[in-house]
Amino acid sequence: MKKIEHVGIAVNDLEKANEVYRKILGVSHYKIEEVASEGVLTSFFKTADSKVELLQATHKQGPIAKFVEQRGEGIHHIAFLVTDIYKEIIRLKKEGFDIIDDSPKKGADNKLVAFVHPKSCNGVLIELCQEIKNDD
Repeated sequence: MKKIEHVGIAVNDLEKANEVYRKILGVSHYKIEEVASEGVLTSFFKTADSKVELLQATHKQGPIAKFVEQRGEGIHHIAFLVTDIYKEIIRLKKEGFDIIDDSPKKGADNKLVAFVHPKSCNGVLIELCQEIKNDD
């Protein structure tokens, strides 16, 4: 694990949340991106070396819609940047963690991602992120 890559926050209304976080962070979002496979619209903010990802569901069957329905808006996950996501998945499995994604998939912000189940992380969903290079 290299560092915390971002904190993901589930929201009902991305436009309203963008305005809230623009005021809090003092900067505008730098990117809005849809990840259709996850049923989510994302918005990213960056200050210094920290990032916040806002997540709004695009359909009611997606994981963000289910999260907001069950828990309301709030912190959805913490993402860690890794050098080799494949090795991290294997390492964490050996350590006894319940890995949701046996293989990484394309996520937002030019990343390969895989998730670790919150049941094995004290109730926190962990996202592993690796920058996508041309050879990934």
